[in-house]
Amino acid sequence: MDKPLTETNRIEFKRELNDDLDLEKEVVAFLNYREGGIIYVGIDKFGNPIGVDDLDGDMLKICVALWKATTVPVLYSWSISLE
Repeated sequence: MDKPLTETNRIEFKRELNDDLDLEKEVVAFLNYREGGIIYVGIDKFGNPIGVDDLDGDMLKICVALWKATTVPVLYSWSISLE
């Protein structure tokens, strides 16, 4: 049997995506490290794979969370003059 992975300064395990997970904070921590890092979702804290229930849904959650964290909102001001 293969030895499970272990968490390091470049590898982070997340059992599941939930509201308590601050994914943006994890990503920023890796961005501050010169060699980056990898976040594995569906792996327990011991490095054993447990899987995810909704792969597409989790991928969408990750994309939306990171998009929201990195996108500057644009405010528009409209003025209409009827003459």
